[in-house]
Amino acid sequence: LYNKSIYPPYAGGGGFIMDGPLAKRLHKTSETLELYPIDDVFLGMCLEVLKVSPVGHEGFKTFGIVKNKNSKMNKEPCFFRSMLVVHKLLPPDLLQMWDLV
Repeated sequence: LYNKSIYPPYAGGGGFIMDGPLAKRLHKTSETLELYPIDDVFLGMCLEVLKVSPVGHEGFKTFGIVKNKNSKMNKEPCFFRSMLVVHKLLPPDLLQMWDLV
């Protein structure tokens, strides 16, 4: 389905931050491309047309976080305070995280 050997740089799913003008430009660009079935890659394809490169941020944990269930650190609000997006947490873990924060 994709005519290049590698995908363009893209923001991993779950969340990203952008300003309003970029969102509008992405919307217009998305209407000019054939829809691709992997949403993250499709976003990268749109960004590539706009000549915009995604930038990583330590607060986005798209592959989850390493937690030691026995560590007191995991029960401290400071452990979570710099995280913006966290994947792979079960609902009870998410509730506990938000209670701490």
